[in-house]
Amino acid sequence: MYSPLAVIHPDAKIGKNVIIDPFTVIEKDVVIGDNCRVYPHSSILDGAFIGNNCQVFPGAVIGGIPQDLKFAGEKTTVEIGDHTTVRECATINRGTAAKGKTVVGSHCLVMAYSHIAHDCVVRDHVIIGNACQIAGEVEIDDYAIVSGGTLVHQFTRISKHVMIQGGSRVGKDIPPYTLIGRDPIVYCGINIVGLRRRGFTNEQVYLIQDIYRTLYTRGLNNTDALHCIETEYEPGVERNLILDFIKSSKRGIVRGSIDE
Repeated sequence: MYSPLAVIHPDAKIGKNVIIDPFTVIEKDVVIGDNCRVYPHSSILDGAFIGNNCQVFPGAVIGGIPQDLKFAGEKTTVEIGDHTTVRECATINRGTAAKGKTVVGSHCLVMAYSHIAHDCVVRDHVIIGNACQIAGEVEIDDYAIVSGGTLVHQFTRISKHVMIQGGSRVGKDIPPYTLIGRDPIVYCGINIVGLRRRGFTNEQVYLIQDIYRTLYTRGLNNTDALHCIETEYEPGVERNLILDFIKSSKRGIVRGSIDE
């Protein structure tokens, strides 16, 4: 299952039924789970830990040292979950002393020419579109979709079930369930299509819509809007996630549309 033209360090730990194609480089401190496919001309470098049933396409580099001038050669990792695909020429750097690791979860798709920088945390079922550039210490939560050509500023947080328009420049935190677009980016509504695909009920969708109307269309500042949300809506998963995310935001959240 290993091509004789691949360069594989004898100390690398490689699982069962792994296919390694020609001209691949796999360094010493690497773990690859079962049933993976590593395509030609890809590089899996020291500190890379890859789960089961993953695919790494040609030209991808996993575990490159961080593009951070503070990096001093410390031992760090990049950890990728199960059933994740890394497409052509994508790069995922390992962590720095700040967090020690970069994480990409399970069932993710990292499309061609995209970059995930040091100390990012990308959780499960996330799609990173072609040529996205994700800066250091960004957090992207479950089921978020970051469309092609998007630039994400360092330390930004993108919450669950978010859809971001291609070519966006993201410098503010993106609260859960939202649809984000235009230039500069604004809140454009909730991600109804994504929510329905994931089994959200009409009641849940209507509740999320109503909460964001309070936040963005009633003419309230964020402090007053959060107070209204706390007092007018019963505690629940959706309401609590929105409140907790906005309260914990250090960069501030994306603004509402000027058309509203």
